[in-house]
This record gives sequence, structure tokens and C-alpha cells, in this order.
Amino acid sequence: MQQAFEVFKQNWEDKYLSAVQSWENNWDNLTAFLNYPKEIRKLIYTTNIIESFNASLRKYTRNKKVFPHDDAALKSIYLAAQSISKKWKKTRFKWGQIYNQLYICFPNRL
Repeated sequence: MQQAFEVFKQNWEDKYLSAVQSWENNWDNLTAFLNYPKEIRKLIYTTNIIESFNASLRKYTRNKKVFPHDDAALKSIYLAAQSISKKWKKTRFKWGQIYNQLYICFPNRL
């Protein structure tokens, strides 16, 4: 991985100096997900599910621009999430393998 970054750096450092420096300064944080198994890495960088959920939440909260207090907003989002989750029919591809890897990496959380 570091070797691929060095090649990238040689080709693009002149044009994107601040980006290359930022990547160098934050390399450990940017590559932390590589320590996980392939199944978990794919789950981390797949955002379609999250984007779909957020779009559905926006549909429920679009008409309500102002909430009387924070608890009202939280309750509204909670009820919307409950309604949205009833529509989920698809399971995550290879969920059994993903779940097993999550259980191994985070035994006290699952």
C-alpha cells in the first residue's frame, strides 16, 4: 500500500501538494480500515445502504422544518426509522460471513 502511495505521490505531488501532504500526515487514520478482514472492509466503504436510509429519513422529516424541542425531533426520527425498517426486504450479501467477522473483531459488542 505504501509503495502504491509513493507512485501516486511521484505522479501527482506537484499538482496536488496539499492533498498528498494531508494523506502523509494522516496515513495511519486513512489506512486503519485495512487492518480488518475483507468482509468488514467492504461493509465499511459501502455507503449505498446508508445513503438510501438517509434519503428515506429526509422524506419523513422534509415537511417538518421546526420541532418544538430536541425530544420531538428524536421521536420523529425514531418513528421514521421504524417505518423505514419495515420496508427492508433485502439481506446483505454474505451477511453470515460478515457477521462472523464482526463477532471475531468485536466480541463484546455483538
